[in-house]
Amino acid sequence: MAVLAELGTVPAAGYSRSDVAAALWQQLKSPVVVPLLRVSVALCLAMSAMLFAEKVYMAVVVAASRLLGRRPERRYRWQPIRDGDDLEAAAAYPMVLVQIPMFNEREVYKVSIGAACGLSWPSDRIIVQVLDDSTDPVVKELVRAECWRWASKGVNVKYEVRDSRRGYKAGALREGMKRAYARGCDLVAIFDADFQPEPDFLWRAVPFLLHNPDLALVQARWKFVNADECLMTRMQEMSLDYHFAVEQEVGSSTYAFFGFNGTAGVWRISALNEAGGWKDRTTVEDMDLAVRASLKGWKFVYIGDLMVKSELPSTLKAYRYQQHRWSCGPANLFRKTLVEIVRNKVTLWKKIHVIYNFFLVRKIVAHAVTFVFYCIVIPTTVLVPEVQVPKWGSVYIPTVITLLSAVATPRSAHLVVFWTLFENVMSLHRTKATFIGLLEAGRVNEWVVTEKLGDALRTKVPGKKPRMRIGDRLHVLELGVAAYLLFCGCYDIAFGNNRYYIFLFLQSIAFFIVGIGYVGTFVPH
Repeated sequence: MAVLAELGTVPAAGYSRSDVAAALWQQLKSPVVVPLLRVSVALCLAMSAMLFAEKVYMAVVVAASRLLGRRPERRYRWQPIRDGDDLEAAAAYPMVLVQIPMFNEREVYKVSIGAACGLSWPSDRIIVQVLDDSTDPVVKELVRAECWRWASKGVNVKYEVRDSRRGYKAGALREGMKRAYARGCDLVAIFDADFQPEPDFLWRAVPFLLHNPDLALVQARWKFVNADECLMTRMQEMSLDYHFAVEQEVGSSTYAFFGFNGTAGVWRISALNEAGGWKDRTTVEDMDLAVRASLKGWKFVYIGDLMVKSELPSTLKAYRYQQHRWSCGPANLFRKTLVEIVRNKVTLWKKIHVIYNFFLVRKIVAHAVTFVFYCIVIPTTVLVPEVQVPKWGSVYIPTVITLLSAVATPRSAHLVVFWTLFENVMSLHRTKATFIGLLEAGRVNEWVVTEKLGDALRTKVPGKKPRMRIGDRLHVLELGVAAYLLFCGCYDIAFGNNRYYIFLFLQSIAFFIVGIGYVGTFVPH
């Protein structure tokens, strides 16, 4: 205080704590805060421009593909194959292995095993392999019994367990491929435990691999059975619909490359092996495999009208864990594969696409700019009027990005505002996870299986109310950001002229609602 008094910023005596805070703020504002904020605004505007250009580019590609009728069946050789009635015809079909990795899937194991065992394909040319990593002995016995039940019906189903969960899903898939019967297969279809393929799935997917020897992967689209369960699942549907209808479609139709979604896809086993098989160096083993296979020259195709039913996480806890893995893993993979991509002999344009478009813009910039710019930098400019954000950066670009991202789910157009606010909230965790992945900090290899509820909510015991411990419901980070945005909004009304307060109040409410855990469904305990 003596220094502050000498500088004349506070009275020598009789000062209050608010006087001290105001004096410190004035001392730091001009030499420190203003320059840092100006640099932050410039960086965020640059990242916004990058994201804007990427969104417009993808929109143009999708529009052109549809106008020109560039369906996968026209870009690749495709002829339907029929179920052969005689043994000679059936023997000509590729041998298909269907892998279902599981971990304590009490609620969904029956539907997933049943759907896989119900796939239509010559019975002597398909093997269903259930990879059970369950630690719950009751669940393990239930899964084993379900496999035996289908085996008794004549289905060639194999129940596999291992001594440890080393490598998690990647480790289970890798161990499954080591079985003698698996080594004799040509193709492998992979379905997570909550996925339910239609019986004709293989008849529609396999012809692409059968008639195009340069194709390694056929990726289907996800269809969500519980999208209408709550507002959070509706908003997830909007994000994932854009991912499939735009991002996957663009990758497929331009560079024949996109990230494998880890499920609802069919791989050519020779391509999988040439790429080095399953690796557990990150939590996105599916994307890791896709990048390595692409660098070997293999192509991928996405089939937008081939849909597989699946379940969205409907509890906030499950969704947060999933988003951490989906954000941390790609960033960590980017760190580990950047040099390999640069040194690879693929074309320069493909390198640029993988490094810049696929990794940098979509997996890093998109998360960082959403949280840092809209939830930190713009609110802070309210407190520092010396720094201004141009209207094109604060209004026009975000509006266009939002509209282009929401167009894939027309039925939810009325939820765009709620979806935008929720995405901004989730960007807090995605940004944190992204930097954890880039820096290989704590939780970089954290793998928490996404909880599936199946019919649990529809078959709950009458009169049993959901209960949550207060520690599970309150989220300090969200509440802290909510308080900061509320303060900035109030300051804007009282002293500012930016008129950001409407956005700041709405975003503050969104952070507060998530912060107290009133999002998603609640499971009775």
